[in-house]
Amino acid sequence: MTPFSFLHLTDIHIVAPGRGELYGLHPAARLAEAVESIARRHGPGGPAPASFAVITGDLAHWGEPEAYAVLAQELARLPIPYYLLIGNHDDRTAFRVAFPQAPVDEAGFVQRSLKTLVGRFLLLDTNESGTHAGRYCERRLAWLSAQLAEDEEPVFLFLHHPPVRVGIHRMDSIPLLDAAGLWEVLRPHRERIRHLFHGHLHRPLAGSWHGIPTSSLRGTAHQVALDLAERETVPGSHEPPAYALVRVTEEDVVVHTHDFLSEAPAFHL
Repeated sequence: MTPFSFLHLTDIHIVAPGRGELYGLHPAARLAEAVESIARRHGPGGPAPASFAVITGDLAHWGEPEAYAVLAQELARLPIPYYLLIGNHDDRTAFRVAFPQAPVDEAGFVQRSLKTLVGRFLLLDTNESGTHAGRYCERRLAWLSAQLAEDEEPVFLFLHHPPVRVGIHRMDSIPLLDAAGLWEVLRPHRERIRHLFHGHLHRPLAGSWHGIPTSSLRGTAHQVALDLAERETVPGSHEPPAYALVRVTEEDVVVHTHDFLSEAPAFHL
């Protein structure tokens, strides 16, 4: 089959106009560069067209309404549809005001199911007010269980907080707190879960969780450094921002990470 392609972006961290820089960077300007790269490469008629983009949370750094307004303005320039998750830096209420078209479940969580040519994409809400850790409570688990029971299609999962520990001390202290409960719901469906995409860690990562392949990538804003020392602060860095092009067939899932601000020379080997 022809590969089904989509984009994965994460950790946008937009700030309201007038806030200035965030860790020495301008998140909105960096997102604008990502949008321009996507328009050149992945829009209809581009060299690597993608069906849509999924952005796995931390859309705004402080959750201000003005930041979501900036985000909406930038994302409107994308030549493809986009689907948004929220993360620990987001404010669910402000997000819903800015993006009223974003579906929510019966309990008001920002969750949705997308049926695609390669299976069902399930976008989960792990935001929990008052903590930077993630939560996937009984109400959210019930929604997920109902979605999984609807058919036997292949499943792709998207969430902000990873269910795995990665060795970066401070980030491992704010993980998905309900990972065990999530696994109990997913366990009966393990064989049809093809991949789990997450954000939160601002790192290019790949691995597995209970045998489920997982991946993440650097955000479009600041990054987290590869520093495994025990410390109470997050080790930040200005490593290049990225987005991912994901290509799916019946046999394969391939994740290409693109450093869209790279100025490295390109040539034919």
